[in-house]
Amino acid sequence: MNYLAHLFLARKTPDSHFGNLLGDFRRGVDVSVYSNTVLLGLENHYAVDKFTDAHESVVTAKQFFHTSRRRFAPVALDIYFDHLLILHWRTFSHIPFEQFCASSFNLLELGLPKMPRTMQHSIGHMITHNWFEDYAKEEGIAKAISVVAKRIRFSNEFHKTVDDIEKYKHAIEKQFLSFFPELITFVSQHGPESTLK
Repeated sequence: MNYLAHLFLARKTPDSHFGNLLGDFRRGVDVSVYSNTVLLGLENHYAVDKFTDAHESVVTAKQFFHTSRRRFAPVALDIYFDHLLILHWRTFSHIPFEQFCASSFNLLELGLPKMPRTMQHSIGHMITHNWFEDYAKEEGIAKAISVVAKRIRFSNEFHKTVDDIEKYKHAIEKQFLSFFPELITFVSQHGPESTLK
């Protein structure tokens, strides 16, 4: 899952928000210096990713991508699922989306001093430019995918996953709506943070 979904599935604390995004910035970081609550958030990130990758609906959604681009399907779906979460926000949350974003950004700002430098830079940029506002629009998803494509160090067609999404967006949406409620239940009942009060 991408940033928004990980924050949606995190607890409403600075340590949980930090830990639940730390999984994307883990390389080269000595996590032993962090508190147990941050580490539980990190474990929650991994549990969410593992559940997502193995879920039948997500496996099905990956098949909608052209065979030459299927290796990039998990990343493209992560980004597009954030868009779908916003699109169906009222189905999954009673908190207005703008209020959720403001609260999450505030919690992340509180955790910024503890974050690894690369994470500070990315999360600071996300807050300043409100990436989630872009994720709400399909053109914003295309922009996010284009940015990721440019970061890949070898020649690729990742940017063309936008065409796959456009062609099969209704089928992908159907798979998302089947999958996401089950992910919420899994995190609530079995996630590493589920034992915290």
